[in-house]
Amino acid sequence: MKSVLIIAGEASGDLHGAALIKELKKLDSDLNFYGIGGNKMKNNGMELIYHSDRMSFLGFVEVVKHLPFIRKVQKELLDEVKIRKTKFAILIDYPGFNISIAKKLKALGVEIFYYISPQVWAWGKGRVKKIRKLVSKMLVVFPFEENFYKEKNVDAEFVGHPLIRELNEYNYLSKNELINKFGLLPDNEILLLLPGSRKHEVKDIFPAIYEAAKKIAPKFDFQIVVACASSVDESLLRETVKDNDYKIISGYTYDLMKHSRFGIIKSGTSTLEAGLLNLPMIIVYKASALTYFIGKTLVKLDNIGIVNILLGKTLLPELIQNDVNPEKIFQEAEKILNNTEKYNSIKTELNKLHETLGNKNAAENAARIIYDLINEKS
Repeated sequence: MKSVLIIAGEASGDLHGAALIKELKKLDSDLNFYGIGGNKMKNNGMELIYHSDRMSFLGFVEVVKHLPFIRKVQKELLDEVKIRKTKFAILIDYPGFNISIAKKLKALGVEIFYYISPQVWAWGKGRVKKIRKLVSKMLVVFPFEENFYKEKNVDAEFVGHPLIRELNEYNYLSKNELINKFGLLPDNEILLLLPGSRKHEVKDIFPAIYEAAKKIAPKFDFQIVVACASSVDESLLRETVKDNDYKIISGYTYDLMKHSRFGIIKSGTSTLEAGLLNLPMIIVYKASALTYFIGKTLVKLDNIGIVNILLGKTLLPELIQNDVNPEKIFQEAEKILNNTEKYNSIKTELNKLHETLGNKNAAENAARIIYDLINEKS
């Protein structure tokens, strides 16, 4: 039985990792997966050494605080690699941790496949040299990434974006079903808030976007709904914003995105999901002052939102750091919601995301490539 180490440190990685494991198991049911993942990966037969919800720190300052724990986790994983004589590892996004442990895995003779590239094209072009030395195959989910890596002599292949298949195959509730299931107001459109999938994001972002939502909602006859990430406990939201004027819904984010009128969403995978589901939104992002300062010196892009990056323009407003305040958010929302032509043009542009990303089955393609390489290198 071949053991494969797999590391996905975030909620989105758990989703994509589960689909990949499922496809690999179809090709070879004897493959044995272990490492870091979430409930979805576990449900597809992976043995969790650490749950990804224990790994959900982000940013330079947050990582420094957790360095002793990170070192402990890496040591345990490397010990497991030695005990199980593991020869193959699949790393999924999560660059700070994964690129760090990749060097140690390579030293043990482990062959490394990377699924869903870190966004080195945005903030870490210096890391491409490390990736070239450490990673046998880079499986990318944005078309422009393949060219980016190939120009730098990294063996990369565009496999499609996993969200395309996930969103296409998802069994959506109708709007009436959603309203009835959660006791929503039938005559008020939904203003959807997604404050993030990490505890510190909720604490930093939720109060400001909620205060903005309280100003937006009465003006446009909205009801405020917060989509709670699987990695966040609902009680954290209630503790962070002690108010009864919002509804929390867990586990139905895609349904909410599909049936909402407008969103205020923390930058990340959620903004791409919302964009693919044709939801006009404001993108918000806030980190610690030091994390932001360091990040700003590294990032050389005009936009932070992946929707804007893919479309090559600032279609959706992006509010960062101190601009994540109720007044600014309200002003940006008003510009869109008061202008029917602008609102509809955003929806038209968002439709182009599907053309950009195509319709490949990313998990199936990635699984086939990885499986062939495992057999070739065994």
